Amino acid sequence: MRGAKTVVLVPGVLALLPEYAGIADPVAELRAACVAALGSLAGAGPVVLVADAQGERVARSLLGAAGVAADVVPASTAADPASDPAADPEGAAYVVVANGSARRGEKAPGHLDERAPGFDEALGRALRQVDAEHLTRLDRELADQLLVGNPDGFVTLGRLLGGGQGAWRAEVDFAADPFGVQYWVMRWTCES
Repeated sequence: MRGAKTVVLVPGVLALLPEYAGIADPVAELRAACVAALGSLAGAGPVVLVADAQGERVARSLLGAAGVAADVVPASTAADPASDPAADPEGAAYVVVANGSARRGEKAPGHLDERAPGFDEALGRALRQVDAEHLTRLDRELADQLLVGNPDGFVTLGRLLGGGQGAWRAEVDFAADPFGVQYWVMRWTCES
């Protein structure tokens, strides 16, 4: 987290992999937002991934589609979000792969859970307002019940944004819940 100047959030949904895109791409808008956001990392130096195994696979594919040829390394915090990521490269850009609940409708992967919209609304507000404390204190039990994709990624994101490096500016590239799953594509830039 030392010296991080850029953080990008993308979802780890398998539909973003080329083998899942048919003649009609069901997530074309989401894919375009991910590629644009990750394309902003071109020339940024090393890219540290904060992702589970599926998210890493999706992120590496999207980084390739975005033409980002940087060294990509897994975050030292991926397995333990409470650890200090001091081993991550100085000045690295971070890609966090996570998404909101998958229980936002009857046809959602986890079916409807009435708690999902409120959870996602609070999480989305924390992302936009750079509320690092909310992110680091994410209710993991509820997140698991709502089928949140990689909740540890949001906790690590909170630690990245709350690292005391200066003011972060948030930019939302995509925020929607196609298929009953909440996805965000966002970028944060440190203004110090």
